[in-house]
Parts: sequence; C-alpha cells; structure tokens
Amino acid sequence: MSKPKKGILLVNLGTPDSPSVSDVRRYLNEFLMDGRVIDIPSLRRLFLVRGIIVPFRAPNSAKLYRAIWDKETGSPLLHYSLLQQQLLQERLGGEYHVELAMRYQNPSIASALAKLKPMNLESIRIIPLFPQYASASTGSVIDKVMELMRTWHTFPEISMVNDFYDNGLMIDVFAENALKHDPQTYDHILFSYHGLPVRQLTDVEPSHKHHCETAGCREQISEHSRYCYLAQCYATTRLLAQKLGLQPDRYTVCFQSRLGKTPWVQPYTTDVLKVQAAKGAKRLLVFCPAFVSDCLETIYEIGTEYATEFKAMGGEHVQLVESLNDHPLWITALEKLAIAGKHDPVLHPNPIDKLGVVAR
Repeated sequence: MSKPKKGILLVNLGTPDSPSVSDVRRYLNEFLMDGRVIDIPSLRRLFLVRGIIVPFRAPNSAKLYRAIWDKETGSPLLHYSLLQQQLLQERLGGEYHVELAMRYQNPSIASALAKLKPMNLESIRIIPLFPQYASASTGSVIDKVMELMRTWHTFPEISMVNDFYDNGLMIDVFAENALKHDPQTYDHILFSYHGLPVRQLTDVEPSHKHHCETAGCREQISEHSRYCYLAQCYATTRLLAQKLGLQPDRYTVCFQSRLGKTPWVQPYTTDVLKVQAAKGAKRLLVFCPAFVSDCLETIYEIGTEYATEFKAMGGEHVQLVESLNDHPLWITALEKLAIAGKHDPVLHPNPIDKLGVVAR
C-alpha cells in the first residue's frame, strides 16, 4: 500500500477518560478554562472555574456520565467518533490518513498532529464536528490547531471546514432517523440546540455589534449573519422542517445546556417544555442537530432529564431523535467534506425524495 498523501483530522468536543470524579474534574477544568468557552478575563475565569464551578459540578457530572457510560464501549461520544474515523478511513482508502482528536482531553489534538507531522503529507484537512459555527466550538478547534502547528518548520496545504449546517446528507440522516418514530404521532416537535451566551453572538461580524433580532437571524442567513450560530441553527431547522413537511406551528427551536446566570440564547428548552405542557401536549419529539454523535447532552439531558421534567408537568413521553452516529449517509457526508468541500446539495431535485416525503 502506498503511503498516504493527504491527512484528515476529525475533531469533536471531548469527553472524560472515565466517569470518575477525578477524570470528570480534569475534563471540566480544561473545557471551562478555554477563553473561547468562558470569555471573561483569565483571572476571573480561573477563580470562577477552579474555585466555584468545577468543585461543585464535577461530582454531579460524574453521576450523569456514569448513567450513560457503556460497560463495553465507554463514552458514547468517543465510541461513535472512533467509528466515524474508522468508517471514513475505509471509504477514503490508502491515499488518506484519518486521525481523530478531541478538543478537550483524549485523544488530544496535540497527539493527533504528532502522528500526522512525520508523514510528510501534501495536505491536512481539519473537520471540526460541529454543524453550526461558534467561536466556542469550531473557533476553539481552529485556534488550538493553529497554536500547535505554529512551531512546524514546513507546512502542508491546510484547509478547514468551518460549518456544514446546510449539508444535504446530514439533513437526510436526521430526517430518516425521525421517520422511525412517526413524527405525525407527536403533539409537538422540538429542535434543541446547545446554548450559547448572547454576548458571544455580538462578535460574528467585524463591527462587533451584531444583533440577532435586528439582523433577522431567526428568519434568514444574510451577509451579516453568515457566521452567526443562531442564524445557522434556524437555517438547519428550516431545512429539516422542509424535508419532513412540517408547518411552522408544529415545531419550536430552543436551546439547552446553559451555564451560569448571564443571558443565553432563548428560548430555553426547559421553558418550551413548560409551554407545551400548559397547552396540553403529551408527546414530544426532540431533535438535537448541533451534535453529530449521541452524548451526555442528548442521551441524558434530553432522554432522561427533560423527559422526567415533562412527565412531572403532566406530559407522557419525550422521544429523542438519534444523532448521525455511524449512519452510512453521514459517513458519505464526511467523505464529501474531506475530499471536495463543505456543501452538498441541500434537497433532492425530485419533490418526492428517497424517504417518500414531499419537499415543500
């Protein structure tokens, strides 16, 4: 077999090495000390994270990780990420070498780059595994890669995928996974994305004065909102709704996993649960299109925490739509991202697509 000429680096967010309190503490410290995640002055961040948040959060988070940790495969996020790496490597063949890294903890970006560096590759393509761009996720990955490669004396051609919120194959997979649960049998559908502090959205354009409500980010992607996380979340939702033939009154976009007391992007998922319960909804179907692999935020936060909350409000069932995981079409999407570019046709040209859903 010939030596690989091109490198692909897949990067997901990260996971503790184990659900022990010490490993979870180590993970949270690295994650929350990132200045792109908690964007406050470093000394304040150090006091807040290591003095207040982590000491109180680590023991509770460890319990949550234990609830989703598989005895054989361990962390779901790492398990599916490794499968994605393996399956993509098989698709691409010997001309490519695919490495996997986590932005926080293991396998680290540093260890992945250390494997790629001596291969004398023609190119390296970085694919952060976050469909919608945010400084705290994709931006942090790119920042870390650039920091670590700064000492390299020679550079291969380097390219980066900064988003794929409108990737057609990704939309197909989420829609196909939803159809397994017969969306028409649910009272309402939630598209729940990971939350983000509102202040982090002001910097998505050079003026540092971006304002989502005046820019119409919930309705469209524009020149001023091309890097806006909120705008991209709503764009992904519109494509999924169109794919499934959902009318606007059948679904709500919302945001989960907020931290601290500062304003985060709204509406919050927990508030939407209250609204739907008050309207008499009994069954909710929930997408999490910010995640390419099922993880703590999908399996536990949606499948257990929010499901329990909703039942306490009088609801009956919350059903999570599975993430992309190791679905063959998602591996095809990764292949296209690795070889060609970030965009695949968003919708099939035939109004009756392969899933049998009318494209409206």
